[in-house]
Amino acid sequence: MAFSSHTVALLRSIVAPNRDPQPEEISAQVSQTTDWEEVLSAASLHGVSQSLYSRLSQFSEQIPDEIVQTLRAEYERNAFHCLTNAAELHALLNAFEESGIRVMPFKGVTLATSAYGDISARNAGDLDLLVSESDIQGATEILKGRGYVLSTPAGEDGKPVQEHYYELHFDRPTDGMVVELRWRLELAQRFSAILGLDWVWPSRKQVNLAGRDVPCFDPVRNLLMLCMHGSKHRWSRLMWVCDVARAVGSEPGMDWGAVHAEAQRTGLVRPLALGVILANRLADARVPGPVLRRLEKDRSMRSMAEFFSEHLLAEPERIPAGRVPYNVQLLGPRDRLGTVLSRGFLAPNAQDRAFVKLPRSLDVLYYLVRPIRILMDRSGR
Repeated sequence: MAFSSHTVALLRSIVAPNRDPQPEEISAQVSQTTDWEEVLSAASLHGVSQSLYSRLSQFSEQIPDEIVQTLRAEYERNAFHCLTNAAELHALLNAFEESGIRVMPFKGVTLATSAYGDISARNAGDLDLLVSESDIQGATEILKGRGYVLSTPAGEDGKPVQEHYYELHFDRPTDGMVVELRWRLELAQRFSAILGLDWVWPSRKQVNLAGRDVPCFDPVRNLLMLCMHGSKHRWSRLMWVCDVARAVGSEPGMDWGAVHAEAQRTGLVRPLALGVILANRLADARVPGPVLRRLEKDRSMRSMAEFFSEHLLAEPERIPAGRVPYNVQLLGPRDRLGTVLSRGFLAPNAQDRAFVKLPRSLDVLYYLVRPIRILMDRSGR
């Protein structure tokens, strides 16, 4: 779905967390808006409806009544969802603690509280929980005991049958509550770093969420996780850019040396660069000059950030074209080599067979055609 330049300009001026446009500027944009349905659709798609309502509330006289009511209803629905998520998270933490299972909530209401400073300031979303791999079955039983139904196809060990998939999806039919249970955070299919509960638990912090202290990621790993998450999903939602900007803004004393060191250790240098540069350009994240210049030395990530800054809002599903596939560019040298040499990457596909027509008896030659075709194909597929 593509959005008009006016809708893009309105969202950019309103939702950037560190940008404070003059009321006259917003008022002029509001008065020029004719397609409010498109604005609502774009805000919903990008997960920023609550920010839109907060910033536009003082200009309600310039906005059609039905649009104001829709924005208010969405804001109140999200606030209620946040509170119910918080209550359910408290109950789940109690149940996990009673069973001796360590659990780390992340994103969602935990991030809203720690980075945004307001439980209802961010899209409520689902409850994301990180547990140890050895606790998957125990955690699954707890969730089923609370009425959740597992919708991810899983094997006898409780893990998904799909390779390189480290998440179980649970729905509760009675109230629509959703829990995503993870035991590993990954960037791409061939990402080799094992980033699970042991990666975040020793350095965990606490945040007061609706009257209770709950564990949360420390600032360094939180920033890396957010950059990894947004990069994995091709930065198709403005909310994920704002998450990075808020994470940076909420930690003015961020230890950037530790951030760089951990990014190098875990193979997340490129997602870090892409996420922080993008947050600086699109959401005005206050990144120290020397840090930003260091990240911008990676020309490919700088170019990719420019691409997303230009296209993310108007064309959220669009990704940069290039000889090297997007997800491969994000990886560190070791993972990149492993991906290129993997059977899945080298296996010929329909594009290769369309590139050169060979008789079935010479089908094996497509393994030679594929690398040539990839180098010549600007789509990177």
